[in-house]
This record gives sequence, C-alpha cells and structure tokens, in this order.
Amino acid sequence: MRHVGVHLNGMYFGLFFFAIFGIIEASGTGRIDYEGFNDCIELRNATTRVVLAPSYGGRVLSYSCKSKSALGPAKLGPGRFDIGPEKVVPRRKELWEGEWEGGITGKYSAALVSQAHPATGVQLIREFKLDSQSSHLRVTHAIRNISDERVHWSHWSRTFGKVGGICVVPLSKDSAYPKSYVMYNDKKAIEFLPEDPQIEIRDGFFLLKGPPRFPKLGLDSHVGWLAYVTPDDLAFIKKYPTYPNRRYWEMVGMTLSLWYVDNWGEGKVSVCEIEPIGPREDIGPGEYASFTEDWYLGEFQFPDDGRDLDLNRLERVSKELMGVDQ
Repeated sequence: MRHVGVHLNGMYFGLFFFAIFGIIEASGTGRIDYEGFNDCIELRNATTRVVLAPSYGGRVLSYSCKSKSALGPAKLGPGRFDIGPEKVVPRRKELWEGEWEGGITGKYSAALVSQAHPATGVQLIREFKLDSQSSHLRVTHAIRNISDERVHWSHWSRTFGKVGGICVVPLSKDSAYPKSYVMYNDKKAIEFLPEDPQIEIRDGFFLLKGPPRFPKLGLDSHVGWLAYVTPDDLAFIKKYPTYPNRRYWEMVGMTLSLWYVDNWGEGKVSVCEIEPIGPREDIGPGEYASFTEDWYLGEFQFPDDGRDLDLNRLERVSKELMGVDQ
C-alpha cells in the first residue's frame, strides 16, 4: 500500500491506495453499489447516511437522516460542486461528471480527487467528514493549481434539493440589490426589480416557494446559511462562510444563487439547485484554495402553504443544528 496525500490550509487530505486503487476499513464507512452506481463510498452513523460517487464527478448521491433524503434523485448526482464564474470558466466535463478517484481516509471520512484538467489549470479535491453522532456533514472543496501560471476561480456549489421544497435565506441589511435578489431572464438580462408570486420577502427572510417565472436568481446575503424544507418534513441546512471585503466575481457579485425549474432535462423533473458561491481565488502554481460548507438535517413540518412557514421556529431549529447561540 502507498499513501498519497496533500496538505491544504492546515488540513491533511489523505488517500490510501493498493496497487489498483484499494480501500481501507474504518468506523462509519464502507463501499457499496447504489442505485446503478458502482463502487460508491458510504459514510454512516446511527441516524445519518451519506453516499458518494467517485465515478460520477465526485458527487453526493444521497444525504439522509432516518431514511429521509434531502437531495434530489440519485440519477442526477444531486450533491454537485463546481468552479466559476459561470460565464467565464471553460468547459470541464472531466471535472463535472468524469471519473474521479476516491478513498476512505479515516473514521466517518472520505476524500475524492478529480482528473487533472488543463483547460482550467486545476485539479479538484473534496473531503467529506460526517459527525459520529449527528447529521453534521462537513464538505471541503479544494482547487489545486496544476498549471505554470496563476489561476483565478471560485467555489460554486450546485446541490439539487428534493423536489417540491421551499428555500429560505436570511437576508443582510446592506444588500446592493433593491429587492435583496435579482432574476436572470430569458433575454440574457438581469432584472434588478423582479416580481414573482413564488417569491416572498418576510421578516428579514427570502422565501422561494416554487419555480419562479425564470429559474435563476441571485442573492448577496452575507448571513452565511440557508434552509431548504422538503415535503417530507425535513430541513436541510447549509452553513458557509462569506467575505464582505473580498471580490465576488459572478456578474452581479452574488454570494448565493438559486435555480428552481419545472420539467427539466430528459426526465422532466422539478429541481431546486442551492448554490453557495465563494469569492475569487488567486491561486499560484502548485497552490490550493478551499471552501467549506457545513450541512445539517433536522425535522421540520412542511407547510401546506408557504405563507404558513414559521420562520422564527425554522431559525431556531437551524441555529440549534448549527450550534449557533440564539
């Protein structure tokens, strides 16, 4: 066995290999086949299960608590990560949906490594660490510069939530957008004064209750968390860092994008893509930049009408899961 790993911002990303990419056994981990995907990595504790697919772009296929998954259909590879900005980054099929290498790195943890990609000048590394007792999943997405020149990319998370949910985002008081969000329309323009019946601003929160007129939205909130409430009474919480004094270089400087659409793709499914965005990273040859999201799951009753969603209670539940003082 040989041991291959990299140091990244004080953390160690390790992968263990046999002559042909092998595995190690550790508590809370295993190798499984899952819904048509072979040689997946499973992280699990008494209540929570995470399934990773090295063979499909290093994606998360399932993130579930007590058998309820927060993510969309496994066939979509719903736990997706990417690099941006969207309209500038070259095509990157090898990173997006190509064959990755994956290994178990310790108790309740695994790491996935992409192919090297000359067009972007990077290789991507993802580390997943599940708490031994709770639903807390820490996901660190790293960008490694494999080129001879400095590269400039940003983290772009693109997670499909379970069909039919409601997305809730706490808003900053200092938004640069008049309505706290913008909408990308079908004329390749960005509406800064949008109106949509599926969107509500209430008590300092943004609510997206279903597919809007145009699917892509942008927000510049720096509160640093969001909640996605699924129809089977599950709250999926993402906590992520924001950097008010750094450059966010999507076209409207957003820290978060949402993409909610009906009848999408060959399967004609409804999907809500939850997309925390990182700031621009200036990465020298051989250097790394990383972005960490913390995921949580908790019980929360789905309302019959989005207007009945109890925002105060959702905020309490979310902060309890995140370990944030009330």
